[in-house]
Amino acid sequence: IFINLLEKKGLTDGFSVDSAGTGSWHIGKKADFRMRMAAERRGVNILSRARQITSKDFEEFNYILAMDDSNFRNIIDLQNRTSSTNFASIKKIQNFRAVFDETEVPDPYFGGDEGFDQVLDILEDSLSVFLDTICWFIRLESL
Repeated sequence: IFINLLEKKGLTDGFSVDSAGTGSWHIGKKADFRMRMAAERRGVNILSRARQITSKDFEEFNYILAMDDSNFRNIIDLQNRTSSTNFASIKKIQNFRAVFDETEVPDPYFGGDEGFDQVLDILEDSLSVFLDTICWFIRLESL
């Protein structure tokens, strides 16, 4: 979703984007078929395969966004146990929401197909605000 937003704004050269989970059970697997289909209907092609977050991510990325409170706690715990740097800023993705009231991104896995569209709506909202926020900071720093 974030890569798609960057492409629409012509900003892909300035960003390195990746996705990772905190658990190991999906490593190497594609995203749920229903999520890939819902995203494809919006012109978003999800090609990545699941990987687990590592301590190296805290050094490689400026921001790490957690989808829910449980993952946020797991990421902070991993950082505290393994990282020699606090370079990455770890945030909850819903801290950037503008339209939706959800404080966590819901897991659509056990619901119907409409749950995947809802998650995409929520992510598009929050990631748009996130992108606007970091672009504002980048412009401010360049003054």
